[in-house]
Amino acid sequence: MSDNEILQQILAVTQSLKADVSSLKTDVGSLKADVSSLKTDVGTLKTDVSSLKTDVESLKTDMKTVKSDVQDLKSDVRTLKTDMQDTKHRITSLELTLENETNRNIRLIAEGQLDLGRKLDQALMVENQKEMLLIRVNTLENEMRKLKEQMVTTS
Repeated sequence: MSDNEILQQILAVTQSLKADVSSLKTDVGSLKADVSSLKTDVGTLKTDVSSLKTDVESLKTDMKTVKSDVQDLKSDVRTLKTDMQDTKHRITSLELTLENETNRNIRLIAEGQLDLGRKLDQALMVENQKEMLLIRVNTLENEMRKLKEQMVTTS
């Protein structure tokens, strides 16, 4: 092979290499643009993630506050339930006192008024003693009922 032919082959290879290098330059330029675009996107993503972290921290703080408020509400509801049970017990006790003691005493006094036909001094003496005894019995019965209730509630 002659020098001319070798030079021709070297020239052909060099031109082929030039074309390849040019193609590579174009590809590298395209890659640079893509990388630059990716950098911008990653920067935006970092900003969004940072904002999201801040929002999540704020949410966590708010949830702690809500949890604390719910605990306070539960405590208040327990207190209200206890107070309501105490009120129910007191109302029941008052109803029983009215029914068993006060109403009976009123009835006894009213019944005592029916005996006005008797001799005034005899009727008054006997009825007063009777009424006083009945009132005392009713009072004692009510006190016994209350003591029994206290024993049941303390047991």
